[in-house]
Amino acid sequence: MINMDQLFSDIKNLEVIIVGDMMLDTYWWGNVERISPEAPVPVLSRTHTEYRIGGAGNVALNTVALGATTLLFSVIGNDDAGNLLLKKLEKANIHTTNILRSNERPTTNKIRIMGRNQQMMRIDDEVTEDISEGIEKNLLENFKTCVSEKNISVVIFEDYNKGVLTKNVIREMQAVCVEKNILTTVDPKHNNFFEYKNSGIFKPNLKEVREALHLSVDKLNEEVLQQIHNTLRKTLSHQISLITLSEKGIFAQNNLQHEIIPSHNRDIADVSGAGDTVIAVVSLVYAVSKNMILAAKIANIAGGLVCEEVGTVPVNNKRLQDECLKLL
Repeated sequence: MINMDQLFSDIKNLEVIIVGDMMLDTYWWGNVERISPEAPVPVLSRTHTEYRIGGAGNVALNTVALGATTLLFSVIGNDDAGNLLLKKLEKANIHTTNILRSNERPTTNKIRIMGRNQQMMRIDDEVTEDISEGIEKNLLENFKTCVSEKNISVVIFEDYNKGVLTKNVIREMQAVCVEKNILTTVDPKHNNFFEYKNSGIFKPNLKEVREALHLSVDKLNEEVLQQIHNTLRKTLSHQISLITLSEKGIFAQNNLQHEIIPSHNRDIADVSGAGDTVIAVVSLVYAVSKNMILAAKIANIAGGLVCEEVGTVPVNNKRLQDECLKLL
């Protein structure tokens, strides 16, 4: 019998580093009542604007929601969007000392146009080239200092292909973590998909796996997923594959066991940020339990819960614990 109270209590003792692409999620909310006379497109009468923390910052919101001390490593622009993002992060009790500011790139801002609680369009204001060598050097120096001074339990790499996680950053940070025996978990994207070698947990979604391995598999079953894990492991030498399967749930495999964990029935409102929640929760639960299946099951529940909300939101700790007691 799993002691959920003890598990979630242990998570509060963790110190976690999240490295990756930060972004501001902007929502223009309004009403749509007519079509434009200029083009066949709806006209949004904007009622209000909302700003939320996105990208690696949303992963941090989830780890903080579960009580872990959270340190964020990223690069943002020296601009108004960056100022707003830092204020929101600090208000959320996320350590921002290691977020670097750059005059060379803007803060990534994803503007979502929302009518009747549905996303009508998204506008991305961003630069996706790799960060400069100077910023990269500073980021790595800060990381090495932090890891040597603090008792870090897990490092989460949250890659959105926006340029913070360069090949050199990935290799050097991974090497430091291997040397210090720190668990690393990865939420990859296609550019650097095969750079994350020797990680503890590698968490792509099914679409990313299909693109990376050039798969055209129509029928998805446990045998096919095992083959995918084995193929990935030949290149990445990681410990655990955790592949999110959208509405079908999550597949988890290590060298001892494998399982498809089906999703639970939910009233899905928005899948934005669900992957952020999954990587955050699976990282923390596995860090304290070393139980792959348990970590995957709890992350599966958490990912489903945030899909019931519109927009990117972190998991609610109490609701997650209640659902775990009910479903596990």
